[in-house]
Amino acid sequence: MTSLIRRKDTSLPSIFDDFFSPWNEWIPRREEIFKSFPTIPSVNISEDSNGYKVALAAPGLKREDFKIDIEGNRITISSEREESDEKEEAKYTRREYNYTSFSRSFTLPEDVNRDKIEAKYADGVLNLSLPRKEEVKRAVINKQIEVK
Repeated sequence: MTSLIRRKDTSLPSIFDDFFSPWNEWIPRREEIFKSFPTIPSVNISEDSNGYKVALAAPGLKREDFKIDIEGNRITISSEREESDEKEEAKYTRREYNYTSFSRSFTLPEDVNRDKIEAKYADGVLNLSLPRKEEVKRAVINKQIEVK
């Protein structure tokens, strides 16, 4: 079957390929431009009778890249990472740096046991477990409601 749409044959090089090739080193590609923009990881927060779960999507990072701080009733999850790519070429060395960082803060509920908060990083997801205080758990479990 023959297509009715004419397509440009890209098997032969264009005159513009050679003309613009010296500038390709100076003009970053689109994906390199967007790579430098800060990204804020997505977060899912769920609650059950034992406490709260926070799942932060942060693929490509290492466990050591994360910093988790608690100040008052606020928890902050942050990360900073710097990469350098060094390439040896004809008569010079070119270095490219990539700096990535983010910070997310959340207000902790009153019933969270701050001493038992745990964090684990696996498969590109940082999982935080924020358990409830024991007295709050018992109070919730043993509560009875009177019908009037």
